[in-house]
Amino acid sequence: MSELNEERSGPADVQSYLSYEEFGRRFLEYAASPERIAGAFEKLTGEAFEFGPIGVGPGRIAKLSAAVRLGQPRLNREPQDYISYDLVIPLDVDLLIDLSVDRYPFHVDGTIHLHLTVRTAEPLRVLIEIDEPQPSNVRINVASASRRGELLRILASVDHEIRRFVSRYIAAEICKPNIQAATDIDVAARLDAAWRL
Repeated sequence: MSELNEERSGPADVQSYLSYEEFGRRFLEYAASPERIAGAFEKLTGEAFEFGPIGVGPGRIAKLSAAVRLGQPRLNREPQDYISYDLVIPLDVDLLIDLSVDRYPFHVDGTIHLHLTVRTAEPLRVLIEIDEPQPSNVRINVASASRRGELLRILASVDHEIRRFVSRYIAAEICKPNIQAATDIDVAARLDAAWRL
């Protein structure tokens, strides 16, 4: 009988226990993994939007219009005690300034940076908070075909207008239901649903 008990308590039955704290940390790392968060924003990939024409420059005499395309988001982990990320969304913009007598095309590329922080909340939720995008989160490079176009770009505050419109567009997108659902994980509700199976 003692031999039977020894067989049942062999090495295969040894458990690797975790502290509650370690379990919680691993759970958060899994629930808010880079792949999961990036997946929530993949629907923005390839999205395109237009703005303008709007009046810009002195006397609003110039009309600015642009077509913006969003590229594949990238996620960079930030070195913090808490879980946080820098979400980088590439931008590609075709821009046109129309002066009635002449038109100046520009090509713009750049990125918008969103700061994400993973939080825990009552009763048992994991939240991914997204800082509201500001024009300062948009970084761009503007290429002009002429020196006159470059001067016009400065006078018409082209860079500021691009940053402002892109940040407003992204702010509206992250408020959409599919993004909100992916950034609010009700753990208790999901566990309750699993136990009912």
